[in-house]
Amino acid sequence: MFSEGKKKFLTPLQAYERMKKYCAYQERSHSEVRTQLLEHGLRGNELENILVKLIEENFLNEERFSNAFAGGKFRMKSWGKKKIEQHLKAKGVSSYNIKQSIKDIDEDAYKIAMMKLLEKKAATLKDTNLFTRKQKLSSYLISKGYESAIVYAAVKKFFEK
Repeated sequence: MFSEGKKKFLTPLQAYERMKKYCAYQERSHSEVRTQLLEHGLRGNELENILVKLIEENFLNEERFSNAFAGGKFRMKSWGKKKIEQHLKAKGVSSYNIKQSIKDIDEDAYKIAMMKLLEKKAATLKDTNLFTRKQKLSSYLISKGYESAIVYAAVKKFFEK
């Protein structure tokens, strides 16, 4: 049978060194680092001291993480602002940093990305019923995190062509 491997508990110094590498590899949220430290058996003051040290040495920066996350999800996955916001909230990012990261997304690029998604999805739909096509396109874009008001306007404009 398979035996579950026990997670190796680390000393505070070992954990600090491992978290430096973990944060240097890619931007991390505070909650991701906290979870890693908890998994390695650190608690209380030891955990908090490591977090503070990582922040002081700029390995951990919530604003930088928030900007990298928002920009990456928008560029790579064409996520809308609402979906990005939900995921940042789930990662424990402050509402101030979320707002700043969302604001940094270029409006023109945002609308272009949404229209590309709309056209790509429209090409895959088999329905001939106009109402059904509009509904499916709107639902798809909303599920990608785009705001309903701009989605409905874009779908309407798309079918006026």
